[in-house]
Amino acid sequence: MSTTGQIDLVIFDCDGVLVDSEKLSIEVDRRVLADLGWSLSHDEILHRFVGRSSAHFRAEVEAHRGRPLPDDWEAPYQPWYLDAFARELTAVDGVEAALDEITTATCVASSGAHAKIRRTLGQTGLLPRFDGRIFSADDVANGKPAPDLFLHAAERLGVDPERCVVVEDSRFGVQAARAAGMRVLGYAGGLTPADWLEREGAIVFTDMRDLPELAGR
Repeated sequence: MSTTGQIDLVIFDCDGVLVDSEKLSIEVDRRVLADLGWSLSHDEILHRFVGRSSAHFRAEVEAHRGRPLPDDWEAPYQPWYLDAFARELTAVDGVEAALDEITTATCVASSGAHAKIRRTLGQTGLLPRFDGRIFSADDVANGKPAPDLFLHAAERLGVDPERCVVVEDSRFGVQAARAAGMRVLGYAGGLTPADWLEREGAIVFTDMRDLPELAGR
């Protein structure tokens, strides 16, 4: 895959790309799953859940338990995430400098819920850069790795998919972007191994300071 050609929109995933949340989320996910009777390692959680929606998380837990979760099942666990993020969440190293250099239109398309996206972007000071151009898996029928979310973002902003580049850090996100007919830059400066992203067809990079040139500024 090449990033040559006109780029009119840079679509950012949120967790692990804009905000350095994946390590925090996986640790809390591990505690939540253990409380629900399912003991998984950090690597197993990375493999199964990173880049997927909360609906997928719930469906997997219900399949493992063999019975539905109550509608309010998340309520006791929300303070666990909020506390971890309040204490430790930061922007991904170098992303603010990269955003300062990118002159192409940008937006966020994340598997997280709107409230979560706005909260984490707000806490890290990034919300004003994307306000009004934030899209969630809650907006579409099928989350990543389906292409729906990225196609929805491109349609809402009036840009053809082939003129979009997606910045992702999960293999499910890369799969979604490729299925949408978009070019993909895979950020491997976090938890996801570079070869996972490369195998799915992303151009891999490890330093956000390299992003403006890769994205065509």
